[in-house]
Amino acid sequence: MSPAELLLVAGALLAAGLAASLVAERLRLPALLLFLLLGMAIGSDGTGWIDFDDYELAQLIGTIALALILFEGGLSAGIPEIRPVLRAALGLAVIGTVLTAVIAGLGIAWLFDLPILEGLLLGSIVASTDSAAIFGLLRSSSLKRRVARTLEGETGLNDPVAVLLVLGFINWITLPDYGLADMVGLFLKQLALGTAVGATVGVLTVQALQRVQLSTVGLIPVASTSAAGIAYGAAASLDGSGFMAVYLTGLALGSSTIPAQRILAAFHQGVAWVAQIALFLTLGLLVFPSQLDDAFLEGAVLALLLAFVARPLAVLLVTVPERYSASERGLLAWAGLRGAVPVVLATFAVVAEVPDSLAFFNIVFFSVVVSTLLQGPTFEPLARALGVTSAEPAMPRPVAETATIRRLGAEVVEHSVFEGDAVVGRRVRELGLPRDALVNVIVRGEEAIPPRGSTRIDAGDRLHVLVREAAVDAVLSLVNKWRRGPLPSRRRPRPRLRARPVIFTVRRWTPEDGDPAHPERVLGAAVIDHLRTRRDHPGALVALDDGRYAITGPVVAVGSASQLQRYARDQLDPNRDNAEQAWWQEVIGVVAR
Repeated sequence: MSPAELLLVAGALLAAGLAASLVAERLRLPALLLFLLLGMAIGSDGTGWIDFDDYELAQLIGTIALALILFEGGLSAGIPEIRPVLRAALGLAVIGTVLTAVIAGLGIAWLFDLPILEGLLLGSIVASTDSAAIFGLLRSSSLKRRVARTLEGETGLNDPVAVLLVLGFINWITLPDYGLADMVGLFLKQLALGTAVGATVGVLTVQALQRVQLSTVGLIPVASTSAAGIAYGAAASLDGSGFMAVYLTGLALGSSTIPAQRILAAFHQGVAWVAQIALFLTLGLLVFPSQLDDAFLEGAVLALLLAFVARPLAVLLVTVPERYSASERGLLAWAGLRGAVPVVLATFAVVAEVPDSLAFFNIVFFSVVVSTLLQGPTFEPLARALGVTSAEPAMPRPVAETATIRRLGAEVVEHSVFEGDAVVGRRVRELGLPRDALVNVIVRGEEAIPPRGSTRIDAGDRLHVLVREAAVDAVLSLVNKWRRGPLPSRRRPRPRLRARPVIFTVRRWTPEDGDPAHPERVLGAAVIDHLRTRRDHPGALVALDDGRYAITGPVVAVGSASQLQRYARDQLDPNRDNAEQAWWQEVIGVVAR
C-alpha cells in the first residue's frame, strides 16, 4: 500500500474501533469482543480485506501495546492508592496467578488427555486477568474502593508473572535439560531486574519532571512516553521483565505530584485506547473462523474451569489472611476477566514452534470469547447483588478541566489524602501554603466542599490546590510533607496574660521583619497561630504568644482583637480595589469571633 492508503486504512480502522466501543457501551458488552470480531470480519477468512497471518509481527504489536496499557494502568493507580491493599494485590498477582495456572493446567490436561507440561503451558497462557479489560471495567464501575484497588493492583502486576510462566514452560518443553530449578531462576531473575529497573527509571523521571522547566506542557507526555520505552527496553535488554519495569515506572509517576498530572493521565489514557484497538484488531486478524470448529469445546471448558474452579480456589487461598468479606471474595473470584493478554501469550508458543501451539491459539481465543460473554456483562450486576458497590465511582474523575487555567499562568495540583498521612486532622490554614496558592475545593466523597481556614482535612479527601506558576515548585515540595511529615506541632502555646492595657501599634513593615506572608515573630512576640493569608499583597493575620493579634503586610498593626477590628473598619473604603476590601472584611470577621 502507498503511504496515503496505509494512513487511510489506519484511520478507518481506528474509527471503526471507536464506533465498536460506542456500540459495546450501548449493548452493555465488553468492547474488546467487538474489536476481535471486527478483526475477524476484515481478515483472511472474512471479507479478505487484510490478509494477515504473521504471528511474529502480532507478538511485536502485542508487546508494545501491553507495555503502553500497563504504563497507563500504573499511572492511574499510584502507590498511595493501592498501598492499603498492596499485600492482597501482590498475593493475587504472584501466588494467585501461579495457582490459577497450575489448577487450570492440570485440569485441562486431565480432561483432554494432554501431556502435563503442555497442559500447564495452556493454563499459564490464560492465568492472568487482562489489564485492558479490568482497567476499562473499573473506570465505568462503582465498586467499593478497596475491592477496585485490589483488582487494579493485581491486574497490573500479574501480567509479568504470566509472561514468565509461559516463557518458563516453553523453555521446559523445547529445551533439553531444562527443569523446575531453571524456571524458578528465570522467574526470580526477571522479576528482580524488572523491579530494579522500573523503580530506578520511575524515580529519576519524577525528579526530572519536578526540577526541569519544560518550555511547553506538550513535552511532558513526550518525557513520560520516553520513560516507558526506556524502562521496558532497559529491563528486557538485561534479561529482566520489561512489563514489570514499565508498570512500576508508571506507578512511580502516578504516586508523585508532578506538573500537568491530569493532562499526562488523559494523554496516556488515550494512548492506551489506541493500543487496545490496534491490539485487538491485530489478534482478530490472526483468527481464522474456519479453523475454530475443533477448538470450541476445549475453549469453552477451559473458560468454565477458570471461572468456576481455578480462579475461585486461588482467590480463596490467597485471601485467607486478608480481611475481606465473603461477598468481596466472591466478586474478586468472578473478576478473572480474560482478554488480549492470553491471546498475545498464545503467539509466544506459536513463534517458539511448541507442538500443538496453533491449536492452543484457537483454544485460547475461544476461551477469551466465552469468558468475556460470561463474566463481562454479569460483573456489575453481581457486584450490586453482593452489596460490593458504593455511591462513588471506583476511579475518581477530575473535578474540572485545567487547560484554560494553565493558559492563564496557573496550575491545579490535586492531592489525595490517605489514612496515616501527616496532614490528616490538620486544618486548611495549617497546610503552610505559599501566598500564590490556595485550596480551591475539597472533594469529600461525592460532595464538593468550599474550604475555609478552619476546615479540617480527613482521610479520603481530594484537595484541589490552585497555584500560580511561580509557586508550583514550592507546592510540589510541600505536598511531600503532607504525606510523610514532619509538619509543625499543632499544640498552640498559651498566650501570656497581660497585666496592663494593650497598646495599639502601627508602623511600616521593613525587610528586617521577615516575610510578611509567613511571619515567625512580630515586634518581638512569637507567632502562635496563622489565621489568614492575604492574597492581594504579601501579608497575614496572626495570633501572638502575648495574647495580641497582628496584621502584617505593607503596614503592620498590633493590638487586641477589638483594636484590630476598629483598625480594619477604618481601612474599608469604597475607592479601594475589591481584593483589598475583601481582605479587611475577612480580618473583621475573624477577629470578631
